[in-house]
Amino acid sequence: MSSRPFDQLPFANTFVDELHGDASGLRGARQVPGYHYSRVQPTPVADPHLLAWSSELGAYLGLEKPPTRGPAVAALAGNLVLPGMKPFAARYGGHQFGNWAGQLGDGRAIALGQVAAVDGSPQEIQLKGAGPTPYSRRGDGRAVLRSSVREFLCSEAMHHLGVPTTRALSLVGTGDAVVRDMFYDGNARPEPGAIVARVAPTFIRFGNFQLLAATDEIDNLRALTDFVLRHYYPELGPPAPETYLRWFAEIARRTAVMVAHWMTVGFVHGVMNTDNMSILGLTIDYGPYGWLEPYDSDWTPNTTDFGTRRYAFGQQPQVALWNLAALAQALAPLVPDPQALRAGLDQYAATFNATQHALLLRKLGLTPQAAAADQALTGALPAALAGAAVDMTIFFRQLSHLAPALLAGSAESELFGTLIAEATYATAPGTDQPLRDWLHRYAQRLRQEAANSEVIRAGMLAANPKYVLRNYLAQQAIEAAEAGDLSKLETLFEVLKTPFDEHPAHEALAAKRPAWAADKPGSATLSCSS
Repeated sequence: MSSRPFDQLPFANTFVDELHGDASGLRGARQVPGYHYSRVQPTPVADPHLLAWSSELGAYLGLEKPPTRGPAVAALAGNLVLPGMKPFAARYGGHQFGNWAGQLGDGRAIALGQVAAVDGSPQEIQLKGAGPTPYSRRGDGRAVLRSSVREFLCSEAMHHLGVPTTRALSLVGTGDAVVRDMFYDGNARPEPGAIVARVAPTFIRFGNFQLLAATDEIDNLRALTDFVLRHYYPELGPPAPETYLRWFAEIARRTAVMVAHWMTVGFVHGVMNTDNMSILGLTIDYGPYGWLEPYDSDWTPNTTDFGTRRYAFGQQPQVALWNLAALAQALAPLVPDPQALRAGLDQYAATFNATQHALLLRKLGLTPQAAAADQALTGALPAALAGAAVDMTIFFRQLSHLAPALLAGSAESELFGTLIAEATYATAPGTDQPLRDWLHRYAQRLRQEAANSEVIRAGMLAANPKYVLRNYLAQQAIEAAEAGDLSKLETLFEVLKTPFDEHPAHEALAAKRPAWAADKPGSATLSCSS
């Protein structure tokens, strides 16, 4: 299949064609009862120009990289609506920070429709920042370059880390200014605008089902459920109450796998509202996210969450379960015995525990042996990392390199000292002793492995990335891009495509967070502002 320009793609529109939509086309913010979506056209921007492009995703979609300006970029900015497109904004609700928020919906995202990837799978393309919709509430439907760079980079970085995620095809500058108050503190200022083209099989969320249940739209609830089953879970069988139960359990399983990946790469989503939970178990809506620097289970980058830490790193597994329980409540009208949905919640817990443990063993170069002892070893690691304020990414990467020496019985104290010096942020004496004790236990366990040291080391290096999208790196790329310099963005994007490889020319991108970034806005703290 030869590649072609984006503006020559044929589009399908199953969501619009098969579900109940508001066809008025009105953009004005309002309640939209009785519908799954609203048809709405993107609002044109002044000067759409390409800032970044994912060649890997483009190739998967059979696309050629467009020139900086032209019809393809115009379509990726919403200025050109192609004949096959039926743009829409989805209607959904959700719990935000644990509180029911009622109707939310796509307030600044407009889906263009679906295209066929080279493997034949349908992929929906959605423009984030394409203008107001009926769900914009008090917003303008736009996005700033700052948040758009972060979403573009992180979507693709997570994909290359092996984490289930939505993806990003393009980053387009708009030529328009967007006024935002970054920390909601009365200091609003104009920022350059941008639009990200996001890609996933579907962007349907838990909240799509929640709102229909909350408004007693049971026919619409069943229609949406059946639509998802037919298109995204056909292997589970035709829609029926017993299929709904299998489907919910599968959603729970996929969600558990996703969160287990988050926990083992040190990723903090930052805003796990139910409207930010994908029905496919994909990481969705990259807002105030971050990576642990240093390890702290109570850390969140989201200033909005500083009061309760509801979405802190260590809370993510439990929050995902809470969100699944909220989805189960929404699906209850579709099954004769709502208590039967509890099996899905049990599936989540079992899958999360098993997946996280398996991922940790792989990161540690261990194969399953004595289950109880291995669980005790991995279970003791978080407290040891937190006590020494360890950079999780650097710790696991350096441990990979040390594995052969540990297997050879080299002087442990010296090896551990080197590792801790490279990976820790702590300075107080004695804080590293629990980690040294844990490392001694680990070294003893490692020597029980049958594989040779180089095989173990290679396996660990393939499981422990050297490069992750640290917030301070993203912020440096943003500031340069705002000044018209895209080189930092381009370099960071290229390195993050191969995060497990060595990049000798870019060692600085693997360094610990510098002291100046510890409390700098954008480098340490963020908000939901975009």
